[in-house]
Amino acid sequence: MTIDERRIAEELRLMAGEATPVDARAYARRTLARHRYRAWSVTGLTAVAVAATVVAAVVMPSPDLPGPDTTAGVAVLPDNTPAQLRLVRECMPEGGPVHSMDGNRRIAEHGAVGDFRVLAEYRDKGGITALVGSEAGFVLCTPTDQKDMAERAVFTYWGFKPPGNLAELSGDLQVDAYTSHTHSYTVGEERLQRNDVYRVVTGRVGDAVRRVEVDWADGRRTSARISNGFFIVRVIGELVGDPGDPGSEELTILDSPPVTVTAYGADGKVLRQEKNVAFGPLGRGSG
Repeated sequence: MTIDERRIAEELRLMAGEATPVDARAYARRTLARHRYRAWSVTGLTAVAVAATVVAAVVMPSPDLPGPDTTAGVAVLPDNTPAQLRLVRECMPEGGPVHSMDGNRRIAEHGAVGDFRVLAEYRDKGGITALVGSEAGFVLCTPTDQKDMAERAVFTYWGFKPPGNLAELSGDLQVDAYTSHTHSYTVGEERLQRNDVYRVVTGRVGDAVRRVEVDWADGRRTSARISNGFFIVRVIGELVGDPGDPGSEELTILDSPPVTVTAYGADGKVLRQEKNVAFGPLGRGSG
């Protein structure tokens, strides 16, 4: 049997430096809070979703600037830094990806914390969303201080079917997700609940790609962060009224029209463009 010494070492560092005891009350609170939160998100975001990098610890460039020219193919996962190991652990407190409707139900066949690497990060004034992947698939991670309201680590296979193919890339651009992710937090002395919903696009690019831009179909056009052959970009989402309930003034549905994703080479030439990329949930192909 082959022993992955690097992975074992990483896991031992995690256990020694980051392990915390299980807090049963915290998990109970998290479950109750998730139930209240999903009452909003399921009727809102999932109604739109068809009813359903290594990046070093440095200051990131402005979101309006193109990402660094560091594409290098995606056949091999990069190593995590200690900070990235902590991020992966924070993203998957159950020890690995979980069920899309039950944050306490870990799906073992989707891997464990030690299988995942931080592949690309998008930072803006609202925080960060990271693409966290293994050889089989990926999750998105949006860290928050409000742990019981953190987004679930929902797994999606590379290529949308098992066993997942990290190295398979169709041309210069592969869009692996156009979806939403939420950053929940509290503000003020009264600790009022806030939920910032982001539209996120992420995927893989070939060696020749130096810039990826997303046209969000609402007047915004944003450059992605590119690292190690992966890219990610996000913008704050806007909520609109439910078309199925025209009499209600409550804004509950994420406005998420199809987007256009364009990959450019070093000379600014368009290498590939994906038009009408539809919004969809994470977890495609993961059963």
